[in-house]
Amino acid sequence: MKRLATWVAALPPRRQDLALALALAAYYVGSLIPEAGQLRFPYAAFVLVALQALPLTWRRRWPIMVFLIICVPRTIYDDLNMGFAPLPLALMIGYYTVMDRSSTRARWIISGLMLAGVIHTRFLPGHIPYDSFVSALEFAAAGMAGIISRTRRAYLQEVESRVKHAEAERDREVALAAAQERTRIARELHDVVAHHVSLMAVQSEAAASLLPERPAEAARSVEIIGLTARDALTELRRLLGVLRGPVGPVNRRPTTSPSPSISELDQVLAQVRQAGIAVDLRVVGPPSRLAPGVDLTAYRIVQEALTNTVRHSGADEAAVTVSYEPGFVTVSVTDSGSGLAAANGTADRPVKFRDPPDGGGGRLTMPGGFGLAGIAERVASCGGTLAVGPCEAGGFAVTARLPVP
Repeated sequence: MKRLATWVAALPPRRQDLALALALAAYYVGSLIPEAGQLRFPYAAFVLVALQALPLTWRRRWPIMVFLIICVPRTIYDDLNMGFAPLPLALMIGYYTVMDRSSTRARWIISGLMLAGVIHTRFLPGHIPYDSFVSALEFAAAGMAGIISRTRRAYLQEVESRVKHAEAERDREVALAAAQERTRIARELHDVVAHHVSLMAVQSEAAASLLPERPAEAARSVEIIGLTARDALTELRRLLGVLRGPVGPVNRRPTTSPSPSISELDQVLAQVRQAGIAVDLRVVGPPSRLAPGVDLTAYRIVQEALTNTVRHSGADEAAVTVSYEPGFVTVSVTDSGSGLAAANGTADRPVKFRDPPDGGGGRLTMPGGFGLAGIAERVASCGGTLAVGPCEAGGFAVTARLPVP
């Protein structure tokens, strides 16, 4: 029996209903055979009970029509007063299907017709009030089962919809997080590589111009190139170590160098000075402890701004100012050249950037590279403000004001 139920459950819905209709028709016919001698019209009775069951094959597709079709042979059977009537299982299943799959208006109309049919049988010969009461209970149970099935199906559909929505939202968040992480990695790689490669390019040009007349100074430039390359490799190893994450037990953190800090600008300033630019550092106010993200952002802003000074400005001097004030830290890099402003079309007016009020971040794009765009993205991630452009006395300035938690 269990295997049969499993086999039927595996069938398509239409074949399941066909199996139900055939089984119910066989039950009806089988229940009439022992009573055939007492039936007024035995052949008609067999045909009528079969006609009650067979329409159930299409009950899910046309529930109302199937119910009405079943009502016709059942009503004829009762009106002929056959002398024996099997349980109205086909009519109950049809009513259950209407309550399960039809609209609210259709359910009310069919329920009214059903009640009228129960009342009608009350006045047929051979029927007593108890029969009507039992019929009313049977159809009430069938209708309630249909409503419960309808509610359960709607609940499952709602759950599935919420699950799909949650999965889509999770996929969207994962994609957004991945995009943000790619942007962060690209920004870090640019800041690390561009700074050191720019210094190596400057020193290589200096070495080329010094040869062969001044070999000692050219050798010093080559030595600086080697030192800068090693510093770049150290920075890249640190960054790759962070990207790889833990490789041992899950509770064991990777051994990586700490992130650079705004309080550790000496090496950057020394590299820029070796490139032939005099850099002055000024700290205003008592230094305060910064959040790691703000600290790294301030450091990278100074590094990238000085890199642009080396690559584009043609300046001989630059100044770095780190100003601490309650709730904020301001970093500013100015130079005495004009190469970056002229190259990017900002010689006449400054470009200001701030995180938009909707929190969606922002982007400052300049021709010729991603440096200033990366600075703008870093400032936006911290909720700060950024201004880049020419100074009144000449030269170019990058100023960022970052909030301190």
